[in-house]
Amino acid sequence: MIKLTLLHPLQSIPVRSWIFEDQQVVRIGRSTENHVVLFSAVVSRRHIELRRSGITWELINLGTNGTYLDGKPVAKVPVVDGLIVHLARSGPKIQINVGPSQSSAQLGQTSVKPRDAAVHTPSGGVLASTIPVPEQKEVGTPREEDDLTEAENTRPYLEEKY
Repeated sequence: MIKLTLLHPLQSIPVRSWIFEDQQVVRIGRSTENHVVLFSAVVSRRHIELRRSGITWELINLGTNGTYLDGKPVAKVPVVDGLIVHLARSGPKIQINVGPSQSSAQLGQTSVKPRDAAVHTPSGGVLASTIPVPEQKEVGTPREEDDLTEAENTRPYLEEKY
C-alpha cells in the first residue's frame, strides 16, 4: 500500500490524499492519463513515477522542472515512509507513506468522484479524501525560469525612471 498526500504549500498540512492498494506503478503529473493529476504550470505532463519492487518503492523523476528532496534535485531515490518531495522547485509538495495493505474501512477514507475534486484521479482502486483548508489570499504564483516564453526571455530590460 502506498499513500500520497498533497500538502498545503505554506502550512504543510494535508490537503488531499490518494491510497493505492495493489498498483505496481503510480504516475503523477498534469496529464489526465496519470493516477494523480495535478493542475500546476510547473508540473510536467508525466512528472514522477513511483515503482514497486517487491515490498520497496522507488521514485523516478520524469519532470522537466525536476523533483526535489530537501531542496536538492533527485533523479531516482528509494522511497522511505514519510518522504516529502517538491514537484519543481516551487511546485506542489507530496508526502509519500508506504505500509502494509489495509482496507479503506480501516483507514477511514472516502471515495471522491472526479467532478467533486479539483485534483482528478482516474478510477482503478484509488481512494481519495479531502481535508478542508483555511482560505488563503493568493499573492501571486511563482514561475520556473523554464516556463518563461521566448519573448519574455529576450525582451530588453528598460529602466524605470522615478
